[in-house]
Amino acid sequence: MNDARNHSTLLVPPSTQDWMQGVLSAKVVLVMYGDYQCSRSAEVYKLIKAIGRELSASFGEDYLCFIFRHFPQIQIHPHAQRAAQAAQAAAVQGQFWQMHDLLFKHRQELGNGYLVEYANDLGLDISQFLKDLSKQVHVARINEEIEGGIHSGVTTAPALFINNIRYTGRWNTTQLMTAIIAASH
Repeated sequence: MNDARNHSTLLVPPSTQDWMQGVLSAKVVLVMYGDYQCSRSAEVYKLIKAIGRELSASFGEDYLCFIFRHFPQIQIHPHAQRAAQAAQAAAVQGQFWQMHDLLFKHRQELGNGYLVEYANDLGLDISQFLKDLSKQVHVARINEEIEGGIHSGVTTAPALFINNIRYTGRWNTTQLMTAIIAASH
């Protein structure tokens, strides 16, 4: 098995199990492995949101599908795993993306008290939310996403895959946009 190829391909294909904005049949499927406590992940997510808005304005809603997968780097980000659990707990109550955006926006403030505050702001059922966190009901899914990332050669967040191929360009609007458009042809 050619190792270089091995590490540039997404080995866990996008599926309806993923958190996505858009449809799987989109021309371009962009998968991001991210960490809520990581400033690079937050910047890249902001970049992708802006690019996504621009692309759907130009090419229509079905052009880009964005998928987020958890990749908390617990060795350097002590709150990342808990934040990922908070996103999953919010997802159970239908508010994954709302919580996701809050976590990135407040990545400096991810202690437990803050997580409850965000859940409260979103109008979540707090007792359910806390139960999910204390029982760690979402850890298995998060670990599965981490393992899938590692399997595809991801070692740090953020990591992007455009139509299952690892993006290795620079993290700026022009280059990322160019890579996405190139992938659609």
